[in-house]
This record gives sequence, structure tokens and C-alpha cells, in this order.
Amino acid sequence: MGHSEQLSGKGSAAEKLTTTTGTITKRPPIRPTTYHDKMTTRPTVTIHGADGTPCGNTATLPSVFKAPIRPDIVQQVHTGMAKNKRQPYAVSEKAGHQTSAESWGTGRAVARIPRVSGGGTHRAGQAAFGNQCRSGRMFAPTKVWRKWHVKINLGQKRFATASALAASAAAPLVQARGHRISTVPELPLVIADSAFADMSKTRAAVELLKSVGAYQDVTKASKSRKIRAGKGKLRGRRHRQRRGPLVIINPTDENAQSVVKSFRNIPGVETASVTSLNLLQLAPGGHLGRFVVWTESAFNALNTVYGTTVTPSELKKDYLLPTNIVSNADIGRLINSAEVQAVVRPARGGPRQKKGGKAGVLKKNPLKNRQVLLRLNPYAKVFSEQKLGCVKQEGSKERPGKTETFKTIINTN
Repeated sequence: MGHSEQLSGKGSAAEKLTTTTGTITKRPPIRPTTYHDKMTTRPTVTIHGADGTPCGNTATLPSVFKAPIRPDIVQQVHTGMAKNKRQPYAVSEKAGHQTSAESWGTGRAVARIPRVSGGGTHRAGQAAFGNQCRSGRMFAPTKVWRKWHVKINLGQKRFATASALAASAAAPLVQARGHRISTVPELPLVIADSAFADMSKTRAAVELLKSVGAYQDVTKASKSRKIRAGKGKLRGRRHRQRRGPLVIINPTDENAQSVVKSFRNIPGVETASVTSLNLLQLAPGGHLGRFVVWTESAFNALNTVYGTTVTPSELKKDYLLPTNIVSNADIGRLINSAEVQAVVRPARGGPRQKKGGKAGVLKKNPLKNRQVLLRLNPYAKVFSEQKLGCVKQEGSKERPGKTETFKTIINTN
């Protein structure tokens, strides 16, 4: 069904209501949003030129930006992928055992732990080898053949990447991640291919980021550079800093290599290929909302790379984009709609039942609830008004069990 047909109500529930009753007395039924509905209502994105102003062209938003945003899947996949970048490490196999220590045995009033031989020095006689000993080995020494890598489901990796791309188009998520996008005209930010033509210098890349309002995020990343705490300073990772914009290019472009060289020396800025996007770049730390700058060709190639919910990808075999389990997130409107309420059974029993009471009925204490008391004992109203409970009985001195009258009543058949 085309978009014009939907607006005119052709073949829809709204037209049926018009033909039977003469006028629409209730709103049309809420239908689950299908892929075709999304295609007809999908927004367009403005393409900006080198000076930051719209160049007059627009691009239709690719289907991947409508994928479900699942932080749980992104976090799980990111954890597994981060483990696959680790290098094996272990302590030396000789550590703690490079001494000729032997136990003294029993009878010398010392523990039977091996002790360093020799004399004339503090080291002689000291305990060795044990993990509780000074200069001894560690408990369960680490080995390089530990299981370092984790296998990740391919479908989960693709789902996580699609979710990260969809989150990059949501301004609240991008801002929540800490990016400075107050001067960015639009998300997703798409720049025309002509702006990258003949770009070979970092100066030109900086001017482009300034013109489109993305340099504020670069400044934030540059000022965040700090010296790392701990031993990492000695191991080739002395500094740490925040992430800036991620520039995604199409590797088939003629100037793709020069664009990478132009952006690679800007603090916090990274480049990636649209055909091999990495979740570690799209969601650093497992946090959704990376600020992404797209080239026009890379943006238009997303439908080819990821396909749609009904059209398979051309680069990934038999891959379809994930769909939302709940297409309409307005649950209140769904529940309160006339169509749902027409088939829902009425509420039974009112309040929750208590243990021992009838099904669907809340048991109330008649000693505290007067309405329940009157329902059980209508005479309670007269008894209370006349205060019969406070009236003293005159002339009655019988005591239960002590008089002949009581015994007579008990023994009566």
C-alpha cells in the first residue's frame, strides 16, 4: 500500500466506517507498524557542504537507523569483542623457584616448609617456594595458555552494530554519552563528497569540522588528555583521553586514503569504513551514542551493506535487519483503545483477595469496619445506639457453674 493510499484511507478501516455509518465516530484501529509504513514515513537527511550550509541535496534515512536499540546486547557483545584484543601474559615459570631450598624436616622446632640453605646472610634459613613465603611463587601461577578469546554469535554482533548505528542518530543518546553537539545542525550528520575532494592536509580536515559544528567535540577530547594512573604508563599507554567524532567513509571512493590521512592526526577523531564497522568504535566502553560524521557515499551505502527488514543485504549473506518486537511503543494507547477494550473481560473481584476469603473479594474485619459489621449483625446498630453493652443487669446473682439453675439448663435434654 502506497503512502498516498494510506492518507486517503483507501481500503482502510476509516473508509469502512464512513460507508456504513455515514461518518467516522471512532478512530481507526491501531495496526502494528509494518515495514512498508516505515518506508513511506521515513524522514530525509540534509546533506551539508564544505562550508557547513545545506547543499540542496537530501538523502533518505537508511533502514538501519530504525533498528531496535538494545543496550543489553551491545554491552554483552562489546565485552566479548574487547576480550579478543587481549595479549597473553603470565609470570615466569622460574619465579619463586630459583633457589636450592630443602625442608629441614621434623625435630628442629620449625615448620617443614623448604628453607634456603647456606649461612652468613639473612636469606639463609628463610622459607621459600610457598605462596605464603617472601620471595616465593604465587598461588596457581598464571599461564599463557589461558582461554583468552571468546566466540561471539555472528547474529548478535550484527544486531549490536545495527543498534549502535541507530543510537548514533538519536541526539539525546549522543549527548548522554558526553559528546558536544550543540552546534551540529542535524543528526545524523552527512557531508557531501565534494567537501572531501582533494583533501590531503590536516588543516583542511580541521576547517571542515569547524564549518559543520563538530570541532567543539574535538576540543573536548583534546583537553581531556591526561597521564594514566598505574603501571600502564610504563607499558606504552602513558596517556588517556576521551573519544571525539567518528568519520565513516566509503572505501571505494577515490579520495578515501587521503581522507584517512587528513583526519588521523586530530585528537580523538577516528575513521572507519562503512563496509567493516567495528562495535568497539561505534560504542566505546559498551556505551551507545557515538557522534558519527558520514560522507555522502558512505551514508548511501548503508542499505547495500545492511539491507532492510524485508530485503537481504548484498554484502552479508541472507541477513535481514532486526525488527522491533513492539512496533508501537505507546502501550497505554494500545490498552485503552476501543478495539482492545471491546474484547477484554471486565475486572473481577475489585481489590486483591486475602488468604481465606472468597475469590476476588477482600476480607475485612467486622470489628474495625462498621459496614461489614452491620451486614453480619443488623442488631449491632441498636445495640450501639442504646448502649446496651454498658447496662448493668439488676437482681441477677447467679454464677455460671455454681447455681442449681445453671446445672439444670446444662442437664436438660
